[in-house]
Amino acid sequence: MEVQLQELIEQIKKDGVDAAEIQAESILKSARAEAEKIISDAQNHADKIIAEAKSENAKIVKSGEDAIRQAGRNLLISFRESVARELRVIVSENVNAMYSSNEFSKLIVKVVECWAGNPDAEDISVVLNSEDVKLLEESLLTELNLKMIKGITLKANDDFDGGFRISLNNGSVYYDYSVEAVTDMLSNYLSPKVAALLKEAE
Repeated sequence: MEVQLQELIEQIKKDGVDAAEIQAESILKSARAEAEKIISDAQNHADKIIAEAKSENAKIVKSGEDAIRQAGRNLLISFRESVARELRVIVSENVNAMYSSNEFSKLIVKVVECWAGNPDAEDISVVLNSEDVKLLEESLLTELNLKMIKGITLKANDDFDGGFRISLNNGSVYYDYSVEAVTDMLSNYLSPKVAALLKEAE
């Protein structure tokens, strides 16, 4: 009887230990699974944060590069415009200087001489502002006579500041050699050449 009781006690102990071990193993397995899930979730979250940070950093870098490129373009455009303005000022100063010199009347005579040789050109008039007509009338008419160019009329017109215009065929055709027109023409001619030089310097 005592032996059976002892065996029963041993069996109960064994069953209790086995049950405890099974429960402990289950708890450990569950804990491991939970820990692995937490680590996996944390890793996924970290990967997402890193990916978002990389994406944002790439956007910032691209935005910065675009801003630098645009600033460079703006600076180049501004510089070219500044050069074009300065070129126009220089051209205008030189045209004004030419038109204010003793060579002005000779230049007009040369242009008139070219037009006088054109059989289609009739009734040639030289149009100047009033001040230049007073200053140049005598010398112009003298030089035109010396060149044997007859029938040229001098007219005053204060619609432009300086320079001259050639009027043909009773005023139906005008050729503009005013300061503004010649400055425009020379600036438009020189600007592409200056732009090409600037392009070479880049």
